[in-house]
Amino acid sequence: MSKSALLVTNHQRFGQFGRALGQIGKVLRIWHHRYVMRCELGRLSEHDLHDIGRSWSDVVDEVDKPFWRE
Repeated sequence: MSKSALLVTNHQRFGQFGRALGQIGKVLRIWHHRYVMRCELGRLSEHDLHDIGRSWSDVVDEVDKPFWRE
């Protein structure tokens, strides 16, 4: 295999690896956002929930979900 062919092959592999890392990063950011939002939702008072038109019974299922579930 020539040196130039080897460089192209390695570049293609790095591109696939980079795309995979990008996808993993995207999923981790989504999971973190869900975790933060559910924690914040869980800290709201009954008054705060009423202000946004929800009750604790409306949000308890959302707060109890693990971060990886949509």
